[in-house]
Amino acid sequence: MSKYNYEFKKKIVMFYLNGMGSCKDLAKLYKIPSDTRIHEWVCIYNSFGDESLMCSRKQKIYSFEKKISVVELYLSS
Repeated sequence: MSKYNYEFKKKIVMFYLNGMGSCKDLAKLYKIPSDTRIHEWVCIYNSFGDESLMCSRKQKIYSFEKKISVVELYLSS
């Protein structure tokens, strides 16, 4: 599980984008160890939108057929 949830990240990014503080100021105010993390969130948000701030560490489950097709593709090329 991510240390910071989606709502928290979104709030911090919106504060930054609306000029309500620098990365350093927001990191200090919300007790985030590094202002670099906020800068990363802002860059990711600007590049990929809202969904990029959501945790994406869910393990994907692939069907047997999908796995076989990938192996066959690998072996044939």
